[in-house]
Amino acid sequence: MTSIWDYANPHLRELALYEPGKPIEETARESGLRPDQIVKLASNENPLGPSPRAAEAMQRALTEANFYPDGSGFYVRDALAQKLGLARENIILGNGSNEVIEFVGHSFLRPGVAAATSENAFIAYKLLTALFGATLVEVPDRDHRFDLEALLGAITERTRVLFVANPNNPTGTLVRQEAIDRFMERVPNEIIVVFDEAYFEYLDNPPDALRFVREGRNVVVLRTFSKIHGLANLRLGYGIARPELIRLLQRTREPFNINGIVQAGAIASLADEEHQTETKRVAAEGRQYLESEFAALKLPFVPSVANFVLVQVGDGRAVFHAMLKKGVIVRALKGYKLPEWVRISIGTMEQNRRCIAALREML
Repeated sequence: MTSIWDYANPHLRELALYEPGKPIEETARESGLRPDQIVKLASNENPLGPSPRAAEAMQRALTEANFYPDGSGFYVRDALAQKLGLARENIILGNGSNEVIEFVGHSFLRPGVAAATSENAFIAYKLLTALFGATLVEVPDRDHRFDLEALLGAITERTRVLFVANPNNPTGTLVRQEAIDRFMERVPNEIIVVFDEAYFEYLDNPPDALRFVREGRNVVVLRTFSKIHGLANLRLGYGIARPELIRLLQRTREPFNINGIVQAGAIASLADEEHQTETKRVAAEGRQYLESEFAALKLPFVPSVANFVLVQVGDGRAVFHAMLKKGVIVRALKGYKLPEWVRISIGTMEQNRRCIAALREML
């Protein structure tokens, strides 16, 4: 009997599946603990939850759940454009910023062409490049940071897209403006550069990738409502680019890809700067605490600028399972070629202390 793989696209055979952070509910089922006994510090989520204003707006929007959403995301794009000092035509909405990466893949990646990124970059770049049958070139990083010089050296006539996560996930490191400017001076204009800025709002002195959009370069800047806005469950990200590039990406977007509930929440969340400020404060306080505790435990770690910290524990998978038994979910990173490390998201101080207590006990 023939296999379904005899008829399937051949490049799907080797395509790995994305492995998300382990859910609380699954951990509760397996461990026998109650969900409220489990601390999840695996997926870089906002421990404060969404803005109360966003929650109220989404509750109101539920009364219109029988209607299709605004397919163009007009008011969300308008609010973003005002905040960014750009036009609505500079913005495309995605079901999470991952979907915007997929729009880029539909537009520019296919068998015979290549993309390039760092070896320790967000794993979605690898998965989506493979999905379109293209080749991904992964260059070594430098001190757990994107090496933009090495990325330039990876460009060939087949290269169509460069992915730069800044801050990078899972390392939590940042490439500064001067290095980005030197890099962009040498990138051929026909190459699409994707700056993935999912953790942008956690930065004190962020680099300005939007300047290249304003200059009309072939740049796509990605941001999300999943992190500082605390709307990860509802999936909303966005891409920022020059209007002609946005019009091209729009051709690949499914109708009604963004639900009306999250559109209402996003508009309210953007206006609640107090909630964003408090989230950033909690992340900074927690980051300082975790890093000082890792130093006390003599565990090597990568100083972070985001809402997570990468720490070297010896056998990441073993530590992941041992912490699970104590009701603490962290992220093992074998899929990122970092088998000796785990990534720990920053929670509330109570959650952070419980994580450190479990880690100390286990070690």
